[in-house]
Amino acid sequence: MGVMSTALPDVGTDLDLDPDIDLRAARIEPWQTVVWNDPVNLMSYVVHVFRTYFGYSRERATQLMLGVHHDGHAIVAEGPREAMEAHARALHEYGLWATVRRSGE
Repeated sequence: MGVMSTALPDVGTDLDLDPDIDLRAARIEPWQTVVWNDPVNLMSYVVHVFRTYFGYSRERATQLMLGVHHDGHAIVAEGPREAMEAHARALHEYGLWATVRRSGE
């Protein structure tokens, strides 16, 4: 029987990288959950939902509700896409019209 070699192949230490590839971490764009005005829900109910679901203070929840009422929409949360999608689904269950979009759109 022959002797098996345990030597590692010589791979060298120089990495042959493509200079056109940017190896810096890509900036992760935050996503937003947006609540839109609707003709169905009372303003007091929208405040209640924002306080109950997000835990916002009465003042913050009222400020966001007034944005929905006066401007037609308000950004109620920002963060990773998956979390914003979960917020939108939860708000739908409360009967609010919510969408998800990239920050800055």
